[in-house]
Amino acid sequence: MGFSARPELSVIVPAFNEVENVEPLLAELSAKLDRNCEVIVVDDGSTDGTYEAALRLREKHPLLKTLRHRTNQGKTAAIVSGMAVASGRFISVLDADLQFMPEDVMAQAAKLREGYDLVTGRKQGKYEKRLVSSIYNSMARMMFGLKVHDINALKTFRREVLEGVSLRRDWHRYIVPLAASRGFRVTEIPVTLRPRRFGKAKYSGRLRIFIGFFDLIAVSFQLTFMRKPMLYFGILGTVTLGAGFVVGAIAVILRLLGHGFRPLLYLVMLLVLAGLVLFAAGFLGESLAGLNDRLERIERLLRTRHEGPDEVRKQGARDMMRTEGKALAERMQPGTREDVEGAD
Repeated sequence: MGFSARPELSVIVPAFNEVENVEPLLAELSAKLDRNCEVIVVDDGSTDGTYEAALRLREKHPLLKTLRHRTNQGKTAAIVSGMAVASGRFISVLDADLQFMPEDVMAQAAKLREGYDLVTGRKQGKYEKRLVSSIYNSMARMMFGLKVHDINALKTFRREVLEGVSLRRDWHRYIVPLAASRGFRVTEIPVTLRPRRFGKAKYSGRLRIFIGFFDLIAVSFQLTFMRKPMLYFGILGTVTLGAGFVVGAIAVILRLLGHGFRPLLYLVMLLVLAGLVLFAAGFLGESLAGLNDRLERIERLLRTRHEGPDEVRKQGARDMMRTEGKALAERMQPGTREDVEGAD
């Protein structure tokens, strides 16, 4: 491959049952990427020999790094594992299906050098589920206030972007809104999407639509309600309690006029109890938000204390991502002890 031993750009390639694509992908990357890059193939529990094929290609491409998950744990876990061994200050996540072009990776890296923190692609070309993707991205723009048109295409970003966000399973789709919520500068450029040549899509089932929709709601909840939980729950609780008192007053007046109506009493009880529960949820949410803020301050303090020589800082970041990757893998596959194997 002939790339630099101290790369600026690390290209993470999550791969699940992509044995037919590994060799042509690495050949294309070797020909199109510049010398200041490295490639990290993360085999996500493949059963078709993808990892073995990547290992054999390391003889031809000495600076290729390979990792393996013992079981399939999803693209998010693969990205976190790749980050644990990445050396570059820029990170690109490139699918192994040959649909995105290495030239677009380099174009995104060039935009980062202009001062942006994250560059996402806007797919150009024919692809499946265009209507679903359009609806999904429209909802994301509306819910997160984003100005980009596609949050789930080729992405390249500074490594501190991923170090500064918390990713759960399947949340790789939301790196863009999570980064934007942290104040990172986000932009987009067009990227070419080519037809898949080998294998089949791994995320094309109808169930993925529902998973993506509910994950969208979960991320939006994290970025809105969890910032000011009492504001939202308190308003709902106040409205509900107010409605309970109004209905109660009406029930009392009707009773004094000789028109007792028992269902109104049940409605009053329901509204008052619902209001109290909403207030309780608000207090609980504030407690959780306070704990989250304290953890973030501790994390920032630890990073500040470990600042120093550039290599020390990078090693500290790699160690943190390695620990986070193993912890994430254990959460995703309970009972699995050694989830990640690597050959550097």
